[in-house]
Amino acid sequence: MATDEVRKDLRAAVAARQELGPEYEDEIIDSFLAKLDQRDVHRRAGLLPDAMPDRPDQPVRRPSSREADPGGLALAIVSIVAAIPITAISASMMGKFGVLICWAGLVGINYARTIARRR
Repeated sequence: MATDEVRKDLRAAVAARQELGPEYEDEIIDSFLAKLDQRDVHRRAGLLPDAMPDRPDQPVRRPSSREADPGGLALAIVSIVAAIPITAISASMMGKFGVLICWAGLVGINYARTIARRR
């Protein structure tokens, strides 16, 4: 189903063809198809809504984007940076058992963040 913007572009291409004549027809068609390709790229990237969903009884779902939730990456980086001194402190105070508890806590925090984001 064509949108108003696509119809407007097609009408402009036809008007340009009528005004410029048949010698520019190939360039006009190529320009119009390039606009359609660019629109398709934007739609696939999630920047434009789909004209019609694949199944009308289901809502259109956008793929989750990493840019939409930058907190996960920040948490992972902070966890690794904090793990170094926490591991050293826990190893000096409690030995191997302290390191195990330390890393279990860091993994648990990151795992809980991942599970919460999926919901």
